[in-house]
Amino acid sequence: MIFFQKQIKLKAYPRGFHLITNAILDVIPEIEDIKMGQMQVFIKHTSASLTINENADDTVRADFESHFNKMVPENAPYYQHTYEGSDDMPAHIKASVLGASVQIPITNGQLNLGVWQGIYLCEHRNYAGSRNMVITAYGI
Repeated sequence: MIFFQKQIKLKAYPRGFHLITNAILDVIPEIEDIKMGQMQVFIKHTSASLTINENADDTVRADFESHFNKMVPENAPYYQHTYEGSDDMPAHIKASVLGASVQIPITNGQLNLGVWQGIYLCEHRNYAGSRNMVITAYGI
């Protein structure tokens, strides 16, 4: 059994949904040594999240942002956690809805994603900084 784990710091991204599949693959070339296994990507933040979705059409990512902003609005009158800005509490809710990690199969040294799938960084803050992630890959 082979195990690899790396912590990385992504550059700061603007609010929205961003493809980061290649950024992840660039820092963990060791998956090439895994014939069959799994890779977990975990984000160490409570106001950003990860998901897997469409990797070809930019309008999908724009629609995600529009929909989540409508579904989880800023300045809801019942929010109590407001001292970090109007985007902070909605960011926490969005991050909980989408989740802090994704898991992808590895087959013959490559991520076994669908043809149109990619890993998204879902940045929910207006002025977020860099984001820290842990990438763990294992298999045979």
